[in-house]
Amino acid sequence: MSEETTVLAEEKDQSAEPQKWQPSILAILCNWCSYAGADLAGSARMQYPETVRIVRVPCSGRTDPMFVLKGFQRGFDGVMVLGCHPGDCHYAKGNYYARRRIALTQDLLKSLGIAPERFHFEWVSASEGNRFAALINEFTHKLEELGPFDGVA
Repeated sequence: MSEETTVLAEEKDQSAEPQKWQPSILAILCNWCSYAGADLAGSARMQYPETVRIVRVPCSGRTDPMFVLKGFQRGFDGVMVLGCHPGDCHYAKGNYYARRRIALTQDLLKSLGIAPERFHFEWVSASEGNRFAALINEFTHKLEELGPFDGVA
């Protein structure tokens, strides 16, 4: 590396502003609706934070409460599960099973001392890319108010 390149790199480091903290979100999405909605949001270049990590599951009914707990264990500031609207599930009743599991998950998080605001469950269809982006943005703002997740209380 030349001396001139080194000087330019040092100037760039000094002029760069510190990065503002943004919450990291684990989004567990059903393959048929919510993931397609996320894909539509991306294709349409809708704006939402890049700190979202998506895990695609065949159906929201397949979302085990341990998936959510693992998300928090791995350092995510918030976890959301998005599935098909009731009655629109590719697997007929999967989203109804998801609703039951989510209730159990919320009770589990409460018993572990994890703020309920750090977990979100919602229905998003394949045609709702704008809704997906809006939910991510809303959840991000809520997590910014809560601050970084520092572990179980």
